[in-house]
Amino acid sequence: MNSALLIIDMLNDFVSPDGVLYSPLSARTIPHIKKQLEIARSNKLPIFYICDSHLKTDKEFEKFPPHCVKDSWGARIIDELTPVDGERIIEKRRYSAFLGTDLDISLKELGINELIITGVVTNICILYTSYDARMLGYEVIIPRSCVASFSEDIHKFVLSELENTLGVKITD
Repeated sequence: MNSALLIIDMLNDFVSPDGVLYSPLSARTIPHIKKQLEIARSNKLPIFYICDSHLKTDKEFEKFPPHCVKDSWGARIIDELTPVDGERIIEKRRYSAFLGTDLDISLKELGINELIITGVVTNICILYTSYDARMLGYEVIIPRSCVASFSEDIHKFVLSELENTLGVKITD
């Protein structure tokens, strides 16, 4: 398998206590994602940061408060996971990292067929990115300690669904 690491929405608005959509459960993922990042870097795996980047008038703000507005503090990757040269940043305006982005073509150009998915929020961007990845033929691995949601119950339910319905490999 040719693998890539995806770090989804580890942004100030989701992960920092001052963030608009702060998820207190997200803090526990940081050291685990940092470890995955170190492993990926040492093994020279491609690394993609998938980042919410909304327009000020984004329709998503009818459902959620304005968050991760392009070029704002809230849309920045948290300091603990700062990208280095050669790591890609993919901006997205919808839940799936594949919808309206060049992620799929970028992965295909690199011969990637397996994705290690980390980040937030399990029941939104992790779920829909994983769904699209599986529908596009990618194998998906989600380290349980590297994802979080707003609710532990929803988090566990979604991981179970991803594993049992989509064949996503959930690891410890």
